Amino acid sequence: MKKLSNIIAIALTLLVILFGSISCSPAVPPEKYEETRDMMDTFIKTTVYSEDETLAIEAMNSAFARMEEIAGVASIFDESSEAFRLNQDGYLDNPSPDLVQLIRLSMDYSELSDGYFDITVQPVLELWEGGLWEEPEEVQESRLDEVRNLIGSDKIDVTDDRISFQVEDMKITLGAITKGYAVDEALKVLKDMGIEYALVAAGGDISTLGSKPNNELWNIALVNPDNTSESLAIFEIMKNSVSTSGNYERYFSPDKEAHYILNPKTGYSDSQCISVTIITESGTAADALATSVFVMGPDAGMNLVESLDDVECFMVDNNRTIHRSSGIDEYLTESQ
Repeated sequence: MKKLSNIIAIALTLLVILFGSISCSPAVPPEKYEETRDMMDTFIKTTVYSEDETLAIEAMNSAFARMEEIAGVASIFDESSEAFRLNQDGYLDNPSPDLVQLIRLSMDYSELSDGYFDITVQPVLELWEGGLWEEPEEVQESRLDEVRNLIGSDKIDVTDDRISFQVEDMKITLGAITKGYAVDEALKVLKDMGIEYALVAAGGDISTLGSKPNNELWNIALVNPDNTSESLAIFEIMKNSVSTSGNYERYFSPDKEAHYILNPKTGYSDSQCISVTIITESGTAADALATSVFVMGPDAGMNLVESLDDVECFMVDNNRTIHRSSGIDEYLTESQ
């Protein structure tokens, strides 16, 4: 019996040498799965690659559920949301960890940008939405003066147990950070469920998990502000986030002079830039910095970018001049 087992072992060894392992089957290449849903005032698209269709669908559903949860906390228009109640009452007891985190992060970016990023700008937004753009300049200045004391993230008190405003009639808007935060959280869900390759795109906020299979990079096209059917640049990324802020999509006024990206220091739409794209590791950071740099303008904005580690910027100013941070070429395709 011992001789027979030795003979069998030798024979199996020879087979492995000649033909490779006899126990391994060919690897199944990951398949691509995608789903798009209408959420947070935009379309959110989730793309995953997986060998397991059931896992892919369950993971995408869980990622959307997490983003829906965040939207339900941060919306200032949904009467059941925490952010709505905070704006209505001026305080909120026992806030969710998501709202606390969103506000704390927003306060950090306000400090980092010297106040050019500020979530307390909502009262100014409401003035413009209410037709301030139709008024003469002296009326605009007078109305803006009435709400200037409501602006300032330093007027928010936040603990794990309570969020409150120091000034009556203050309001926040989390639109410049929530989508970036949501795509980050969605990727965490996908990763925890075993997905290795994924992309989540919420409008202009895009985050990736790893690369595509076989180390293929993700291609992200930047729309040409003057012709939205064309691409101005194409970025190749892996394990990065991309966020673009532009003044060419949402306007208060029909003449497109007054748009939705306001300078908290002046109360007016900022006109130094047309488009700002930030590439960095975090979707939250990319989202907040894209707005910050847009409002700060080419000089101060690029100075901020260059002062930060692992942050790059591609900017189009109001003269159609393109500004590039020192490391942005690493992400641009050769044709750009």
